[in-house]
Amino acid sequence: MATVTRLRAMLTIPELCTELQISRSTFYEWRAKRRAPRCITLPNGSIRIRRTDLDRWLESHEDVAS
Repeated sequence: MATVTRLRAMLTIPELCTELQISRSTFYEWRAKRRAPRCITLPNGSIRIRRTDLDRWLESHEDVAS
């Protein structure tokens, strides 16, 4: 059960792109420029993004009202 919970806490690239409303190519461009959220490369080559890393990344990109 812990594995299922852990997997739900990680997003696939299509899930991330849908959530951020960006194209897959934009994600890979950000990743190449080291501007994307932290990613995990699984042994099979699949990429996942932890929900906590995405949330932290989004917080770091918030504009602070003057």
